[in-house]
Amino acid sequence: MRAFITGVAGPELSNNERAFLRDAQPWGLILFQRNVTAPESVKRLIGEARSVLGREAPVLIDQEGGRVQRLGPPHWPAYPAGAAYGAIYDRDRQQGLAAARSGARLIAADLAALGIDVNCIPIADVLVAGADPVVGDRAYGHDPGKVAAIAAAIAQGLLEGGVLPVLKHLPGHGRATADSHARLPVVDTDRPTLEATDFAAFRPLAALPLGMTAHVVFTAIDPIAPATVSPTIVREVIRDSIGFKGLLMSDDISMGALAGSIAERCRAAIGAGCDVVLHCNGEMAEMIAVAAAAPVLADEAARRAAAALAAKRQADAIDPAAGRNDFLKLMAGVWQPPQSNA
Repeated sequence: MRAFITGVAGPELSNNERAFLRDAQPWGLILFQRNVTAPESVKRLIGEARSVLGREAPVLIDQEGGRVQRLGPPHWPAYPAGAAYGAIYDRDRQQGLAAARSGARLIAADLAALGIDVNCIPIADVLVAGADPVVGDRAYGHDPGKVAAIAAAIAQGLLEGGVLPVLKHLPGHGRATADSHARLPVVDTDRPTLEATDFAAFRPLAALPLGMTAHVVFTAIDPIAPATVSPTIVREVIRDSIGFKGLLMSDDISMGALAGSIAERCRAAIGAGCDVVLHCNGEMAEMIAVAAAAPVLADEAARRAAAALAAKRQADAIDPAAGRNDFLKLMAGVWQPPQSNA
């Protein structure tokens, strides 16, 4: 298999996509709202993709809650944005952590029922006043200790539900003043401040099995290259200072923050130390270019990939109706679902 994760264009595989998956052998597949209609169709898409690949390839999704929720009403419940957990935490630390863990456990049940086994949360980005709203209410708070604690609870809830968490966005997107989907954010904060705030939130989470980079320049460390394609940041910050030992994937390499062709971006991310690259938009010409540029998954990257998948465990038993009722009680006064899901 090759060192990339791919998206596909819609809710069903085309003949070209079947051939691409069979021949290119990406490590995994990521789903977006364009791939989602009803539960049975999502299960068919996942089943067919795995059949074509000839293995139980990991299937990823971004199911954070709030405005980043690929599965939603009417077929799936709504969930709060991460800031809601932070608000409860400020009122009662243990209740906030219980709410975060409970919400993640319920999300895991939704995903596992479809065959989705990787969720791109928790977010350990420490929110900073004046930053671009691309993170905004997705973040759990402004304090690194609080952020790390809530992120750990979310990771625990996912793991208890048989779903692997992805820690993002290493080494931090919370103070970026631009949306990296559109353009490159540049952070000019000094390194001691970064170490004590942005990077500090990730250190207690360094044992998580999967992580995702940030397309952000930190001028105090590498004045030119964003973290995704910076060997200095990957080595000195993500691997050494933060201590992250899991499988490191890039954020989506088709995003506007990165420069160069898709193939050049792919090679740069792998060359910087990412184990796999993430390509999300489902555009076949770009998918082919990524597949051609991505190496075979081997050596340390292959070991980390195997270790990440080995961290998945059988889901603990749950009564979804009772669990959701308990979750809503924990969220009372801070968040309630849309009326149709109450």
